[in-house]
Amino acid sequence: MLRQALRKFGQKLVHRRPLEQDVYEFKYGGSLSTLDLVALGVGRTVGVGVYLLLSEVASSQAGPATMICFLVAGLTSLLAGLCYAEFSARVPHSGSAYLYCFVTVGELWAFIIGWNLILSFFIDAIVVIQAWTLIFDYLIVNQISESISEHIPQVLADNLVYFTMVLWFFLLEIQDLGFRGFFMVFKLFTLVKLLVLSFVIISGFVKGDLHNWRLTEEDYIKAGLNDTSSLGLLGSGGFMPFGFQGILHGAATCFYAFIGFAVIVTRVKESHKPERSIPMGIVISLLTCILVYLGVSAAITLMVPYYQLRPGSLLPEAFLHIGWGLAYYVVAVAIFCSIFVSMYCSFTYPILFVISMMAEDGLLFPVLARVITGTYAQLVFRIFIYVIAVIILFFFGFADLLDLRSIATLLSYSLVAFCVLIIRYQPERRNIENEAEEEEENEGNEVEVQEENPPAAEKLTLQGLLFPGSFTPTPLSGRVVYVCSSLLVLLLIVLCLVLAQWPGLLSGDPGWITVVVLLLVVITGITGIIWRQPQSSHLPHFKVPGLPLLPLLSIFLNVCLMMQMTAGTWVRFGAWMLTGFVIYFAYGIQHSLKRPNHRP
Repeated sequence: MLRQALRKFGQKLVHRRPLEQDVYEFKYGGSLSTLDLVALGVGRTVGVGVYLLLSEVASSQAGPATMICFLVAGLTSLLAGLCYAEFSARVPHSGSAYLYCFVTVGELWAFIIGWNLILSFFIDAIVVIQAWTLIFDYLIVNQISESISEHIPQVLADNLVYFTMVLWFFLLEIQDLGFRGFFMVFKLFTLVKLLVLSFVIISGFVKGDLHNWRLTEEDYIKAGLNDTSSLGLLGSGGFMPFGFQGILHGAATCFYAFIGFAVIVTRVKESHKPERSIPMGIVISLLTCILVYLGVSAAITLMVPYYQLRPGSLLPEAFLHIGWGLAYYVVAVAIFCSIFVSMYCSFTYPILFVISMMAEDGLLFPVLARVITGTYAQLVFRIFIYVIAVIILFFFGFADLLDLRSIATLLSYSLVAFCVLIIRYQPERRNIENEAEEEEENEGNEVEVQEENPPAAEKLTLQGLLFPGSFTPTPLSGRVVYVCSSLLVLLLIVLCLVLAQWPGLLSGDPGWITVVVLLLVVITGITGIIWRQPQSSHLPHFKVPGLPLLPLLSIFLNVCLMMQMTAGTWVRFGAWMLTGFVIYFAYGIQHSLKRPNHRP
């Protein structure tokens, strides 16, 4: 009895969503080309991250090496983007990591993904509110008049409030446009944003000083910052003042700047030839964002010594340092416009969408399924989100929120990469209708066939493990890949924990080095076993190259960045996940996919 109960419980955890089941789709209308998808990805990715993160990372985590942080974070996101692209080709729905995991690895992992998506989108709303607050503080409060009134016409400075309000109402008006009209405005502002950031890059190389990448202790002394013999929070100078560890921590924070690309996979239904345009849109938009971030971070650290950048300050402040007050004003207004327009779907809508989808699947309470369709319920829920967001702003720092957001996103990306790793080696799933027909045809003679030809059970042998007898995936080979992939994830987590002791490894400690070598040998051996297993012959139009290495590399980089988070961030994330598990095991596991309109 106990064995049967545990088996039934385990089957519930890995129960997968039928591919044929109705999926609530994004309904925006219109048709998008590859260029439209690139504009959408760049517009949603380049935004708050580059405006607020740069000073946060450069001042206390990486210094001039911030550009390396953006490069590492960008390449990590690019690997995740390739995994998303394969799933968009496999699952022909406008979905997300939640849907992808539900149809491949089961509802427990899907719930974890969905619960983290709610947290991620909620933090996005808080960050946008904080960004708007900072911009209004700079543009409307007396700081702008006091700092640049001597650099711009007095008439403009005196009427700045009216100008801002007119701009605000204009942006509210374009919300009422149809999808195509608003999307044209969105692309226009994306182009303006790229032009403004190009101006920042050019300004940095014109007014910058290479000496800011080679600061020494003498520079700190001249600046009156030599209050400690070890330079304290200022680092050790040079291009990497906080060392390799600072770059890793900075890359984990910079990861937030690349999360917007996932919006592209929500446009599968609207895109031309999604099997081609979705992957190209993801890759091109991410490469564009990487180049923009590299250029902006290099320009800012050339214009301003990193120790003069204040955490939480906006990117335009660099122009005050070189005496370009008018440029400060123009860039600040451009930032305000781009943040508003880039969130053209309302930053609460993604939260409502994920909650509604999970409630429709029975993983959350059914009353929440109406937060999208019900006007009154949606309004109440939006107000609730705004109130909670404002309250959280009083208790959490900006960097803490970004780290929490990064953990949730990195976990989601890791699970998507894990799904890609195992789905390619699984037997083809038959659709529900075919299964029903086959059962009906075989119902009369099933016992007779089994008596004459008893099914031959697959046996796991060492030879079969390395030299499978089948060229197509079998249930046994699928289970082998599932188990080996799970072991690899655990080993990669252990490896990342060991590598977190990087100073100990560099010191030549034989104990740490032996552990790393053994882990690498075991990881290589298990990867070889997966590589030997047969892959599905029905491949999607786009597939991740270099399987199984590329998904494993994606998981490894994601986990490495997660290990850079502080203990306080992990405690907050643990509390959020504990709350989610209580909801799932108390309600979701018993009611998932049991709605009347679901097919059995």
